Amino acid sequence: MAIHVIIKRKVKQGHQAKELVPLLLQMRSLAIYQPGYISGETLCDIEHPGECLVISTWETVEDWNKWVHSIERAKMDQKIETLTGDKTEYRIYSPMIPGTIADKMPRRQAEYSING
Repeated sequence: MAIHVIIKRKVKQGHQAKELVPLLLQMRSLAIYQPGYISGETLCDIEHPGECLVISTWETVEDWNKWVHSIERAKMDQKIETLTGDKTEYRIYSPMIPGTIADKMPRRQAEYSING
Protein backbone atom coordinates (compact mmCIF):
# COMPACT_ATOMS: atom_id res chain seq x y z
CA MET A 1 0.00 0.00 0.00
CA ALA A 2 1.34 3.45 -0.90
CA ILE A 3 2.45 5.83 1.82
CA HIS A 4 2.54 9.62 1.83
CA VAL A 5 5.38 11.62 3.33
CA ILE A 6 4.59 15.16 4.44
CA ILE A 7 7.72 17.29 4.39
CA LYS A 8 7.37 20.68 6.07
CA ARG A 9 9.79 23.56 5.63
CA LYS A 10 9.80 27.17 6.70
CA VAL A 11 11.18 29.68 4.25
CA LYS A 12 11.41 33.45 4.20
CA GLN A 13 9.72 35.08 1.24
CA GLY A 14 11.79 36.85 -1.37
CA HIS A 15 15.40 35.91 -2.07
CA GLN A 16 15.41 32.78 0.12
CA ALA A 17 12.26 31.41 -1.52
CA LYS A 18 13.72 32.03 -4.99
CA GLU A 19 16.85 30.09 -4.05
CA LEU A 20 14.80 27.24 -2.57
CA VAL A 21 12.79 26.47 -5.73
CA PRO A 22 15.74 25.15 -7.81
CA LEU A 23 16.88 23.00 -4.87
CA LEU A 24 13.42 21.47 -4.53
CA LEU A 25 13.28 20.83 -8.27
CA GLN A 26 16.68 19.18 -8.16
CA MET A 27 15.59 17.03 -5.21
CA ARG A 28 12.46 15.94 -7.10
CA SER A 29 14.48 15.18 -10.24
CA LEU A 30 16.64 12.82 -8.17
CA ALA A 31 13.64 11.26 -6.39
CA ILE A 32 11.79 10.28 -9.56
CA TYR A 33 14.49 7.73 -10.38
CA GLN A 34 14.33 6.07 -6.97
CA PRO A 35 12.66 2.67 -6.64
CA GLY A 36 9.17 3.05 -5.22
CA TYR A 37 8.71 6.75 -5.96
CA ILE A 38 5.20 7.49 -7.21
CA SER A 39 4.70 11.26 -7.14
CA GLY A 40 5.42 14.53 -5.42
CA GLU A 41 3.74 17.88 -5.00
CA THR A 42 5.02 21.11 -3.46
CA LEU A 43 2.55 23.46 -1.80
CA CYS A 44 2.75 26.81 -0.01
CA ASP A 45 0.33 27.85 2.72
CA ILE A 46 -1.86 30.71 1.48
CA GLU A 47 -2.33 32.18 4.95
CA HIS A 48 1.29 31.57 6.01
CA PRO A 49 3.39 32.00 2.84
CA GLY A 50 6.60 31.06 4.65
CA GLU A 51 5.38 27.53 5.22
CA CYS A 52 5.89 25.00 2.44
CA LEU A 53 4.83 21.37 2.24
CA VAL A 54 5.94 18.61 -0.03
CA ILE A 55 3.65 15.62 -0.32
CA SER A 56 5.73 12.72 -1.56
CA THR A 57 4.08 9.39 -2.37
CA TRP A 58 6.00 6.11 -2.22
CA GLU A 59 5.08 2.48 -2.73
CA THR A 60 6.39 1.45 0.72
CA VAL A 61 7.95 2.91 3.86
CA GLU A 62 11.07 0.91 3.01
CA ASP A 63 11.36 2.68 -0.36
CA TRP A 64 11.04 6.06 1.36
CA ASN A 65 13.59 5.10 4.03
CA LYS A 66 16.15 4.08 1.40
CA TRP A 67 15.73 7.45 -0.30
CA VAL A 68 15.66 9.61 2.85
CA HIS A 69 18.87 7.96 4.11
CA SER A 70 20.71 8.09 0.78
CA ILE A 71 23.88 10.15 0.42
CA GLU A 72 22.57 12.15 -2.55
CA ARG A 73 19.42 13.16 -0.69
CA ALA A 74 21.38 14.01 2.47
CA LYS A 75 23.56 16.40 0.44
CA MET A 76 20.50 18.14 -1.03
CA ASP A 77 18.75 18.31 2.33
CA GLN A 78 21.83 19.88 3.89
CA LYS A 79 21.82 22.61 1.22
CA ILE A 80 18.13 23.27 1.87
CA GLU A 81 18.52 23.41 5.66
CA THR A 82 21.54 25.69 5.31
CA LEU A 83 19.47 28.03 3.15
CA THR A 84 16.38 28.04 5.38
CA GLY A 85 18.27 27.93 8.67
CA ASP A 86 15.67 25.49 9.96
CA LYS A 87 15.27 21.74 10.31
CA THR A 88 12.98 19.97 7.90
CA GLU A 89 10.05 18.11 9.50
CA TYR A 90 8.91 14.72 8.20
CA ARG A 91 5.72 12.77 8.86
CA ILE A 92 4.74 9.49 7.20
CA TYR A 93 1.08 8.70 6.60
CA SER A 94 -0.78 5.72 5.22
CA PRO A 95 -4.29 5.87 3.79
CA MET A 96 -7.03 5.62 6.41
CA ILE A 97 -9.24 4.00 3.81
CA PRO A 98 -7.13 1.75 1.58
CA GLY A 99 -7.96 1.07 -2.02
CA THR A 100 -6.64 3.79 -4.29
CA ILE A 101 -6.73 3.08 -8.00
CA ALA A 102 -2.93 2.73 -8.05
CA ASP A 103 -3.10 0.08 -5.28
CA LYS A 104 -5.43 -2.05 -7.42
CA MET A 105 -3.47 -1.87 -10.70
CA PRO A 106 -0.51 -4.01 -11.68
CA ARG A 107 2.69 -2.00 -11.16
CA ARG A 108 3.36 -1.19 -14.84
CA GLN A 109 -0.18 0.01 -15.42
CA ALA A 110 -0.08 2.11 -12.22
CA GLU A 111 3.15 3.76 -13.38
CA TYR A 112 1.59 4.65 -16.73
CA SER A 113 -1.57 6.01 -15.13
CA ILE A 114 0.29 8.17 -12.65
CA ASN A 115 3.08 9.39 -14.91
CA GLY A 116 1.29 9.18 -18.26
